[in-house]
Amino acid sequence: MQLKDQAAIVTGGASGLGAATARRLAAQGAKVAVCDLNAKLAESVAAEIGGIALVCDVADAAAAEAAVAQAAKAHGPARVLVNCAGIGVAKRVIGREGPMALADFDKVIKVNLIGSFNMLRLATTEMSKLEPLATGERGVVISTASIAAYDGQIGQAAYSASKGGIVAMTLPIARELAQFGIRVLTIAPGLFMTPLLAGLPQEAQDSLAAAIPFPRRLGQADEFASLALHMIDNPYLNGEVVRLDAALRMAPR
Repeated sequence: MQLKDQAAIVTGGASGLGAATARRLAAQGAKVAVCDLNAKLAESVAAEIGGIALVCDVADAAAAEAAVAQAAKAHGPARVLVNCAGIGVAKRVIGREGPMALADFDKVIKVNLIGSFNMLRLATTEMSKLEPLATGERGVVISTASIAAYDGQIGQAAYSASKGGIVAMTLPIARELAQFGIRVLTIAPGLFMTPLLAGLPQEAQDSLAAAIPFPRRLGQADEFASLALHMIDNPYLNGEVVRLDAALRMAPR
């Protein structure tokens, strides 16, 4: 799909992987809606790339419906949705104070898994009504999982479950939406230099990087964005989850 003048929505677009993807989409001529809970950062990124900022809790049905409607009003229905919004809570199932609070598990599932599905169901409904492009496609959805979906570490039960759900729903949704010419894909990143990891001491960053086979460093957000753009550009990629992890397989802890 050629991105020039096409409408796109990026959730979690105010920072990290989402911001990098929003910038790359805009650089290709897309009209980008930056969705995030952080209004100030979303407005900053949107102003930089000539897009619009939308404050949105992706796990809330009404908030997501409003955001998709606002994006469509400004740019027309989106042909591209990139789900980058997500959170992580590192807690053991049985901790020093007893069992993990169910609310902690619930919140991660709601934001990461339900939030991704929520945005997907709304955006693809609008995509299905668009005229097909010359390639026959009407749109592309890219969600963000994690290598924790495959080899999650101790303390990542909620996070791994949420990301594993994203992996598991990729193929069945791709099969269902094939009738509309909508492609559905997922990226499962490894250890990336996101704001969370960037805040760690250099020694801690170096320790994490040492476990990565090659290249022996943390991933850069622009490398995630580059893969997202390739997925959008390549019409034969569909129903696939791509690990972007430099061959990392995480140890139990």
